[in-house]
Amino acid sequence: MRFPRVLLSVFSVLLLMAFLFPIYWMAITAIKPQQAIFAFPPEFVPRNVDWTVFQRIFVSNPDIPRYFLNSAIVGVGTTLLTLLLAAPAAYGIAHLPIRGKGLIILVSLSSLMFPVVMLATPLFVIFSRLGLTDNYFGLILANTALALPFSLVVLRPFFLSLPIQLSEAARIDGCTVWGAFVRVMLPLASPGLVTAGIFTFLFGWNDLVFALTLTNTDAFRPVTAGLWTFIGVNNTDWNAVMAFSTLAMLPPLVLFLTAQRYVIAGLTAGAVKQ
Repeated sequence: MRFPRVLLSVFSVLLLMAFLFPIYWMAITAIKPQQAIFAFPPEFVPRNVDWTVFQRIFVSNPDIPRYFLNSAIVGVGTTLLTLLLAAPAAYGIAHLPIRGKGLIILVSLSSLMFPVVMLATPLFVIFSRLGLTDNYFGLILANTALALPFSLVVLRPFFLSLPIQLSEAARIDGCTVWGAFVRVMLPLASPGLVTAGIFTFLFGWNDLVFALTLTNTDAFRPVTAGLWTFIGVNNTDWNAVMAFSTLAMLPPLVLFLTAQRYVIAGLTAGAVKQ
């Protein structure tokens, strides 16, 4: 029995290395000299390290801090709006006598299969007529349209795992349906809310399609769209591209590592009772 465990451990390590290798290659490419990037055979361990690229990208493009601020605003705004809508909707589907619950879940699951690019043109036409292009609210609404079905699917089983008797006891003590949800059920659902919130933030931070279609100026352009400023038609500064990508990866990575135990608890909660 010990030999298969050793094989499983070796396979797990190799699989982990395969997943982490693109991140490692991106990071070392950022600090390689320009000529070492195209060297053959490739340098898996850089011989000469050049850290000045990080200083250079901020000098060559002073809008980079604005890109990060825009992504933070869009990510946090998308998270707050999505949770504000998804939490009561998931609670209602889980515990309240609402007709068509199965249809709502089916539509939510089906919407996750549609490519994001299919929504880009219709939303651009609608948002252009409503004056929602080149502003934060338009980007937040567009990303919420993607994140809301996912958050609903994540939060529903978590609310199902909470005893309905808690809500009934709160209502007997004088709470309304909304009061029982806010004061009793919502605090107990905090691991699920954290899980949905983190993934929703990643939706907003990593969005590229809406960032390109709904923004025209650097004033509201997030990091994903700002990365394109380093990609030229005839020449691309790969040091700057990889350095900027490494910096753009750090905020969601730190967030995920910090709240990892909450994410695991939120994803496993509600797995028994559906």
